[in-house]
Amino acid sequence: MKASVSNDGQHPTQDGDRMDALLIGIDAGCLSVFDRLADENVIPHLQSLLEDGVAGPLESQVPPWTPSAWPSMFTGVNPGKHGVYGFTGFDGYDFHVVKGNDVKAHRLWTLLDQHDRSSVVVNVPVTHPPDEIEGAIIPGFIGPENPPCHPEGILDDVREAISEYRVYPRYSRGDDSLSDAEKMDEYCTLVRMRGEAFQYLSDRFHPDFGFLQFQKTDTVFHEFDGDWEKVKQVYAATDEQIGAVLEACDPRRVFVASDHGMGRYEKPEFRVNAFLEDAGYLETTLGGKGMPTWNVMRDDLRDGEQAETWEPSTTERLAASLASVGITTHRIGQVLERLGLVDVAKARVPDGVVRTGNEQVDFPASTAYVRARTELGVRMNVEGRDPAGKVPSAEYETVRAELIEELESVTAPDGEPVFQEVAPREAFFEGPYTDRAVDIVTVPNDFQHFLSAQPSEQYFVETTEPWNHKLDGIFVAAGDGIDETRSVDAAHLFDVAPTILASLDVPYSDRMDGRVLPIVESTEAMAYPSYVSTERTSVDSAVESRLEELGYVE
Repeated sequence: MKASVSNDGQHPTQDGDRMDALLIGIDAGCLSVFDRLADENVIPHLQSLLEDGVAGPLESQVPPWTPSAWPSMFTGVNPGKHGVYGFTGFDGYDFHVVKGNDVKAHRLWTLLDQHDRSSVVVNVPVTHPPDEIEGAIIPGFIGPENPPCHPEGILDDVREAISEYRVYPRYSRGDDSLSDAEKMDEYCTLVRMRGEAFQYLSDRFHPDFGFLQFQKTDTVFHEFDGDWEKVKQVYAATDEQIGAVLEACDPRRVFVASDHGMGRYEKPEFRVNAFLEDAGYLETTLGGKGMPTWNVMRDDLRDGEQAETWEPSTTERLAASLASVGITTHRIGQVLERLGLVDVAKARVPDGVVRTGNEQVDFPASTAYVRARTELGVRMNVEGRDPAGKVPSAEYETVRAELIEELESVTAPDGEPVFQEVAPREAFFEGPYTDRAVDIVTVPNDFQHFLSAQPSEQYFVETTEPWNHKLDGIFVAAGDGIDETRSVDAAHLFDVAPTILASLDVPYSDRMDGRVLPIVESTEAMAYPSYVSTERTSVDSAVESRLEELGYVE
């Protein structure tokens, strides 16, 4: 075992000191994308890992979205055991952006810490605020810009060493003041920052385990509709950083894993709440806070605020008041379109005004609804559980069964079923936090239909995001102790954590839902103490005041 690492970064020099295991996270990575990139010689370092090691598809979970899937990967448990199902968590009809202490299970690095193994973790989603471990953590996606890091002050050291470090790009999605070329330069700059920060921290702390995640490999598909030249540019930058990290850290074994795959959605978007409204389960309202989404806090997070909840501004409340008497932003938009002023208005009207000034779901008055599309499911408004519950608890199973049957019957314009599976939440989730899940899970047929929570007069519309998440990601393993004769074709997202622990000769948790893949020699399962968050929770007074203004409820 390596000598321990202190928080001041002092580490004795050792001959042959190498990282024992490196996990490279590629958000939305999948074999179909990798194969095409390899054919065009865009990813030589990743291609070498594919050729030298063992690789295969990595089945994601339901829902296969970043804020739930990455925690499932780094804990080895399903959302019912760790508690995060999407970008937002719910308290009655209010919502908050999820963060690291919403994840109620041991991470890879906290288990390693219990065995005196150190870790460096960079840019992994849903790790803000960071755990206090032997090593270093710089949180990634969904946390604020300038996040608290571990050890305290390490982010300043990183910035001094590599000139700059940011979590988010300098611009908001949809900002037309930058050219595509400028936006892509920003993408590649962020990718470079990840690799250089990881190299600096690895050189300083000499960890046993490293976890480096790249997020822009996913975002480029969403923001630029799968523009292949832009995808190539982001992956080329990512591969360059991977090559530099492999050379600098010389890890004994390397793993590559993604939280989900990526592909085209060939069929129309299905607006589930429109169907539920016509079926008599859902009521709408004009005016209010709008549909739950983390996007309304995104700008605050990018600006460095630790925003978790959202309350409308005076202007946004005015839009809601106007909507309540029938003057919606949709109607105003129709007038602006006739006047040729739509683009001007878009550049000047905050997203929150559009949210509060349009038709939205009346959650307290409804029986069932989709609250957030990335949850992939329908929530019911249950008496005794929800503040204004409409479904008597004694009728819960009956109503849920009827609703499942109705959703199963929905067909697309081509006559095919919209859903591959409609099932009670217990069919997908198990654990103490299953009650945080949707009541009914709705899995789109072959992930070809984008599911929307937006109220609408139409069931089917043109897909909002033609490139989106698929179930099959990718898993690669290469290096010392990896049995390349064994297959990983049946690998699941939950298998990543126990497999990496076993490769380090550390017992995996008996609470994990995954297994040790046969490419490494298995260790025994161990009963670890219950997870207790160790992150620093202090927040400065300015942030406290801001959270009070926002109506912070957690």
